[in-house]
Amino acid sequence: MNADARGAGARPTLLLIEDDPGLGPLIEEVLSEVYDVTRHVDGREGLVAGLDGDFDVLVVDRRLPSIEGLGIVERLRRGRVTSPILMLTALGTVADRVDGLDAGADDYLVKPFEFDELLARLRALTRTFSASGSTLPIGSWRFAPEEHVLTSPYGDHVVLTERESGVLAVLAREPERTFSREHLLRVAFPAGEKPGTVDTYVHYLRRKTEKEIVLTMRGRGYRLGSL
Repeated sequence: MNADARGAGARPTLLLIEDDPGLGPLIEEVLSEVYDVTRHVDGREGLVAGLDGDFDVLVVDRRLPSIEGLGIVERLRRGRVTSPILMLTALGTVADRVDGLDAGADDYLVKPFEFDELLARLRALTRTFSASGSTLPIGSWRFAPEEHVLTSPYGDHVVLTERESGVLAVLAREPERTFSREHLLRVAFPAGEKPGTVDTYVHYLRRKTEKEIVLTMRGRGYRLGSL
């Protein structure tokens, strides 16, 4: 349920599933400045709340009692919970991030983190599509780069992370051009990232939408596909 459906001025609702006795209450306190927060420390109880409730966004820890975070996210998605989910974890390898995103999470934040970054990522995940903003066509879909949102012909929204949106924006602005990994790395990522990072985020885009959204041009790089 979005804020408009609840009434003007209503605070967005957030489900926090985090069992850390020190960090959990602190996260809840910080997020409560912006969100109407419901917190659970047990994985099974958090899953029930997520399935029964109608939250605008969810924050799920990876390691939890009863049910591990990946299992919670997978069951929420199977239960047709479409709200954006951010996963928190101390496991920060690329494989761990891929596991979280493949389970159905929309973003992945590694501990320790700054609360400013957590709040910024939640703003990006909950940012709604604005019809007045500039959009780019991707097949029959519309992409709003500033909003980080893809909108289907039926009005369904897919929320992208900042980096996913950055890669897609480069491709969508020149749909007939093939971009090398090195070019995409230079214009869509901060300094210090490796070319393999581009492949990882193309994988994320395909997982969230369809494989055909980005075409692999063997030996050359990537270009925009269609939806």
